[in-house]
Amino acid sequence: MTRFRLRPALAALAATLLLAPAARAQDAGQLNVICSVQAEWCNMIQTVFARTTGVKINLSLKGSGEALAQLIAERANPKTDVWFGGTGDPHLQAAEQGLSLEYKSPALPQLHAWAQQQASQSGYRTVGNYSGPLGFGYNTELIAKKKLPVPRSWADLLNPAYKGEIQVANPASSGTAYTMVATLVQLMGEEKAFDYMKALHKNIAQYTRSGTGPIKAVARGESTVSISFVHDGPGEAMQGFPVATVTPSEGTGAEIGSMSIIKGARNLENAKKFYEWALTPQAQQFGAAAKQFQLPSNKATPVDPRVPNFKQIRFINYDYAKYGASTERKRLIARWEKDVNSLPR
Repeated sequence: MTRFRLRPALAALAATLLLAPAARAQDAGQLNVICSVQAEWCNMIQTVFARTTGVKINLSLKGSGEALAQLIAERANPKTDVWFGGTGDPHLQAAEQGLSLEYKSPALPQLHAWAQQQASQSGYRTVGNYSGPLGFGYNTELIAKKKLPVPRSWADLLNPAYKGEIQVANPASSGTAYTMVATLVQLMGEEKAFDYMKALHKNIAQYTRSGTGPIKAVARGESTVSISFVHDGPGEAMQGFPVATVTPSEGTGAEIGSMSIIKGARNLENAKKFYEWALTPQAQQFGAAAKQFQLPSNKATPVDPRVPNFKQIRFINYDYAKYGASTERKRLIARWEKDVNSLPR
């Protein structure tokens, strides 16, 4: 991985592309995109793609769960052409349900193995666009003030000293939290994982709806520790918040943020054009430009130094096909609601 400071280079790249003469929009047509990454990133790709191709993007910002629900509702009359970003599990569910189109990109050999595997497991109905590891965020000032240890393992989070100090999202609404449940089940075995989550429940102050909610609460001093994707930490730190991150020593999982062309897309050629563009090193740099620090899937994309170093993280062998399946996801979430969320704290 090539690592260097990208911000000035990215600013120059964006400026160059934005100043480039646009193709005639009436000739290039339009594209309907559901975007499940942060708004700044969505708006950047919308603007740059339109300026460089002349294709007008009609953008809808939705979380991955909401996006999947919309695609299911529109199944008989699809209004979306491309779904960009969001955790890979719902993309795999869309593939499983025949909502996305089989499309094998010529760019696949240029991608990391985990991105190619995501494509293969889905029958080439989705592809990995970026990846980010699950871990912990913590407020450095609160940790010091409350004389709490920095959590460095899943086991550490069960320390009674953390009672009421931890936030995590609800897996029924958050891909981040479902990744946690699936990670623990694969790491510990299902029964031990649920015993662990029952014990952890005593230390949880709040289950948020959004996966980014806990680390934002940590950044603003509303909570001490979060279970979250660690790539969300640097963006908060860049805003001056006292946030640091760590990945658990026993091992962890990672999201594979994905991209899918919707079956029945009305603007199919433009959808393919966007899909190929989004897999290029140039387009994949806009994540870091928008202060999002996942690892891009194209091996030639320069990597911002704030992106977690995957070589220094202990990953489990996460089974994306099994835990991305609708039946397994529904089963685990239902068990979590019954066995964990129903308990008093």
